[in-house]
Amino acid sequence: MKTKILITLILFCFISCKNSDKVERKDQPDIYNVKGSDTNMNEAIEKANQTLAAFNTALLNPEIEVKSLKVKFQNETDAEHIWLTNVEFKDGKYSGILDNEPEYITDYKIGDTINVDSKNISDWMYIENGKLFGGYTIKVLRNKMSESERKQFDAESGMQIE
Repeated sequence: MKTKILITLILFCFISCKNSDKVERKDQPDIYNVKGSDTNMNEAIEKANQTLAAFNTALLNPEIEVKSLKVKFQNETDAEHIWLTNVEFKDGKYSGILDNEPEYITDYKIGDTINVDSKNISDWMYIENGKLFGGYTIKVLRNKMSESERKQFDAESGMQIE
């Protein structure tokens, strides 16, 4: 179940500088593009940063298996937001494992350990008793889906999303 949820969540990376809405990739999760000026997404990122204390508390709970942090990576032309797993918070700093292959950022690859600059955090999430906590950018993207896409996502993720 943990793997299934993480794979589904990996689908929700986003890039702020590309034109098409979705990039389908062989053997990698699809990427959903969102403009950097998207008000709903920017509000979600802001809310995620304002509520990081709830994520920090969840990190201390060994009974919560799925805990992820979404981080913005940027080069000269592109920004890509990617989920990290195996997140740790030590001495006021986050680190985690890059959970899928970047599409536009070439400095990192899947499986790399990333030390996170807190100014680049774009979301956090954990799942407790099947319910999604945080996941603010997931909710924005889910709201943009068609009804059939939303139903498919809900069925595949198995999460309760409010």
